[in-house]
This record gives sequence, structure tokens and C-alpha cells, in this order.
Amino acid sequence: MKKVGYAEKLAKETLADFEERAMARKPFESQWQLNMNFYIGNQYSDVGFGGQVREVDKQYFWQEREIFNHIAPIVDIRLSKLSKIKPKITVFPATSEEVDIYSAKVGKRVLESVSSKMNFASKINQALKWSEICGTSFYKISWNADLGQIVALEDNGKKIKSGEVDISVCSPFEIYPDSATHENLVDCQSIIHAKAYTVQQIKQMYGVDVEGKEVNVYTLGATTNNLGGLGIGGIAKRVCETTRKNSALVIEKYVKPTEKYPNGRLIVVAGEKLVFDGDLPYINGVDGKREFPFVKQICHEEVGSFWGVSVIGRLIPIQRAYNAVKNRKHEYLNRLTMGVLAVEDGSVDIDNLEEEGLAPGKILVYRQGASAPKFLGGETLPADFEKEEEKLIKEFSTLSGTSEMGSMEHVSTSLSGVALELLIDENETRLKFTTDSVKDAIKTISKHILRLYKQFATMPRLVKIVGENGKLDVFYFKGNDLSSDDVQFDADNESNDTISQRRTMIFSLLDKGLLFDENGKLSSSMKAKVLENIGFGTWDNAIDLTDLHMKNADQENFRISEGEVVEVKKIDDDNLHLTQHISFMLKELYSKQFAPEIEQQFLAHIEMHKQRISTGE
Repeated sequence: MKKVGYAEKLAKETLADFEERAMARKPFESQWQLNMNFYIGNQYSDVGFGGQVREVDKQYFWQEREIFNHIAPIVDIRLSKLSKIKPKITVFPATSEEVDIYSAKVGKRVLESVSSKMNFASKINQALKWSEICGTSFYKISWNADLGQIVALEDNGKKIKSGEVDISVCSPFEIYPDSATHENLVDCQSIIHAKAYTVQQIKQMYGVDVEGKEVNVYTLGATTNNLGGLGIGGIAKRVCETTRKNSALVIEKYVKPTEKYPNGRLIVVAGEKLVFDGDLPYINGVDGKREFPFVKQICHEEVGSFWGVSVIGRLIPIQRAYNAVKNRKHEYLNRLTMGVLAVEDGSVDIDNLEEEGLAPGKILVYRQGASAPKFLGGETLPADFEKEEEKLIKEFSTLSGTSEMGSMEHVSTSLSGVALELLIDENETRLKFTTDSVKDAIKTISKHILRLYKQFATMPRLVKIVGENGKLDVFYFKGNDLSSDDVQFDADNESNDTISQRRTMIFSLLDKGLLFDENGKLSSSMKAKVLENIGFGTWDNAIDLTDLHMKNADQENFRISEGEVVEVKKIDDDNLHLTQHISFMLKELYSKQFAPEIEQQFLAHIEMHKQRISTGE
């Protein structure tokens, strides 16, 4: 009997664990599929036995089966409101020391640079779609060695890059916790991330050949769902399970640090082969600990459950009732307009009457002595239909956390501006739980980013930031410069931080004289900041010369500390440069282990500035 090797045994154990978690997650997965179907318009579906989403057929051929989708616009409204969340991150210094204050400024610039390069706003919007429809979404924050600037070339011509933080959005279909009863990621002892790749992609990622199979995935398809009514059909999109050929699952199992594995454990299985077994790769937790590289974002919290709840789950019963009311109403109107004939048995040609009906000018022949066909007495449309329809519309608004303020017919013209402002605030407050979840996710992601750069940015790297007004800021940093990961937001209510509100606040501060100096004047630097914050920074071309000299001196400090000989320029402001260089030496050079020759280069550079000051050049 062949002895099973360690790698094969571990791969089988990991696959068995994955299958067990997949079975435990099946009820939640069925709800996600149902939510997606209702969002895209396949609303005559439900969850049958075995947790499979199935289509519901018509009961009668004449039955009206139109779809009046209110869920999609409600979700779109929520997404448009939530997409306004663009919080400005501030990194607080670890201490009040100048070196820590400088480190906090570097951390803020690094976050701004990553946000720009990774198009973080689009990542947030993508995660919002998953959390709004399925209730939960995830961000994966990792380090990608194939990104960044080229730092060297190998003998075979392969480029070695500096590496960058990589942020990707994971749908809930890819994440498998060890238990659905854990409410937070930190409560889980292990997390599995499973995703299907082609065998070519797996070969490129891990350098192993795996057997290609058909892997189940979800996609959009079209179905003839017996929509419409009398003689009218329709096609609705649906979320269906299909297979991807020549592919395999890549299962990444992340295990928290334990006594046996103090650095945690990462097990990667591609297909049925073990391709990695080692420590958790990232020092991304508090106090230098290793944690999962995931951040969870939810729509609404469900007590005692790992998975969030989508508003669509609440709206599905209302949507079904609304479709039923509208369709029964149209069926009633069909009966009133088309009529229902009462015909004596054997008095007329029934087949002809069913085919052609009673067209205008039709000659109806019936048997002599028989009663002539006649329409049954019709009734007017009951008022209950209209009342029920209005009630359901209101329930949509109540359960979804949205209102009809966008439609002027629902807003009284007699309301004052203060009353309207209160209504707007109340409307935004109904989304507060979701906005808080998004902000917490952004804050946690920012901490992960700073910790990853601190771990991997061992070489000096150049970062460029383009501000809102087109101003380019360039600076160098290393991982050691990031001493703080205390991330906070600049303002509490970022969802309402619009340019118009910012201008109103700044103009109010100017009117009260709070921005003027002790002489009652607006300094040039404050003027530039005011113009920048109200969106007209490019109008002020008189850049603060002092700020430029200080930035230039900071760059010289970095270059000298790297061993470069920096000459004094004729355009330098010697007093400002002298202050920056001496300050750097006192804070950095004498608090860290620098080579003696670096100290001598600083002293020589400072001496040149002193000579220029003494000679008045």
C-alpha cells in the first residue's frame, strides 16, 4: 500500500475542510442568488428544496406575469448616496515629537498616493454593489512584487520591481469562514479564500501543472420565464450556475497565530496539489502581529451571524406582493374591456368564437331556438387595488432606507428651508449604519496599507501626488519612516462634505475673522489654503516661497542621509535651509545609527550655508 505523503495529506485535509464550509454556507448562498435575481429582474423565482433557486411557472395561460421592478432603482439610489463617501484620511503622530509628526505626514501622503494609483474610489463602489445586493463584501489587501518601479534586472532579463500594495474586491461567494456564528473577522480562527483560475493562470502564479476540470461558477443567462400575459411573452435575465472549462480552484487557507504556529499559517492548494505551506505573509495586525489580509464590509448587521443582510432580502416579499397586485389589476381590467361571454351549450361554433372573438361587425350565427350569447355583467375596478398599491409603494420606502424626496410631488411647497434641511438629514441618517461600515472598512484598509509599506518598503521610493488643483508633490520615503498607523477621518460627516458646503463654511470663518493674523490681515499662505479648499487653488500662482525652500531642504536631508554629496545652490534661502538641516540632525541623525561619514557630510553642508550667511552672498 502506497504511503500518503505529507503534502498530499495536507491537501486532502484542506479540500475536505473547504467542502464542509461550502455545505455550511449553502443557505446563505441561496439567498444571495435570490437577491441577485430580483435585482436584475428575474422576480418569479424562489428557493426550492436543496437550496436551489428555481423558476416559478404560470398557473394559467392567460395569467399576467409582468415584472414591475422597484428593487433595482432603490438599490441604485442607495449606491448613488453611498458613493459620495470620500473620507479624507489623517494619520495621527505616535507622539508629539517632530520626528513622529513628520512620519504622520509621510503616512498621509502614502495613503493619498495609493488611493490615486489603485483608483480606490472604484474599489469602494465595486464592494458597495456586492454588499448592497448580497449583504457582505470583502477587500483583500496584499503585497504584489510585480508592481512598482523597476529596481534591477536579472541575468535572464527579468525585471525586478520595488513592489506595491494591491487591493482587490472579493465577493461573498469567494470567502468561507470557519463558522457562520462569528460576527467579525477577528473572531474567526481561520478563513478560506477560494477562486477559480484557468490552468494557465495557475502555472504562471505557482509554477505547477494541475489537471483542468469543469468548475462551477455563477453567470448571467437569459430565460423564457413565461412573462407577459395574453399572447405576450418576455425574456428575463437570471443568475444561473454554469461551468468554466479547463480550470481549477485555488484554495487559500489563512490560520491565525497559535502556540504551535506563532506566525500563523497559510496553506495554498491549487486543484489537488499543495503549492504553499508557511507563515502568514503580512505583518498587518496591531503591535506587529500577523492577521488575515481581509477587511469585511456589510450592508446591515445580523446578530449572531458572520454575514450581513441586504435590503433586497427585506424587499422581496413587498416586490412579490406589488407584482401580484399590478398583474391582478390588469387581469381585472382585461375582463372589463374584453368581456366574458355566456354561451348556451351547442348554440354556436365555440372554436370559431375562441379564435376570432367578437370582432366589430362580426356576424354571429347561433342555433335557432337557442339563447343568444351575452356578456356577463361587468363591475368597476375596486378601490382596494389602488389602496394596496399605494401602501406597498410606501413600504418600499420604509424598508429600504430611502425616501421619495427626489420627486417634487412628495414634498410640500409650504415647508421652510430649515424643515427641508431636517428632512434631508433624517434621510441621510437612515443610511448611517451602512456608511459607518464603509468608513470602518476604509480606516482598516488604510492601516493595512501603512503596515505593509513598513514591512516591505525597505528601499527608498519616490512618490508623486497630484492634488485636486493639479499641484504635483514629490517626496521620498522608506518603510522606517512610517512609525504610526493611527488613522482617523478629517471630518465626521464625509457623505455630506460637498464643495458648496465647504465654501459656505470657509466664507463664514472669513466673515468672523477667524482666519486673519494678529494684524487683521490674510497671510499669503492662508490665502493659498483658502483658495485651494474652495476649489480655486490654481488661480493663485504666487506659491509660498518659504514652503518651497523647506521642501527643498527636506529633500536634501534625505539625499545626504543616503550618502550623496549635495552642493549649496545660489538660490537657496540659507537661513531656512540651515534650520531644516540642523533640525534633521538633532531629530534623526543623532537618534539613529548613522555612519560617521554621513554626519561629516551634513556638517560640511551646514558649514557652507553658514559661510554664505556670514559673507552675505
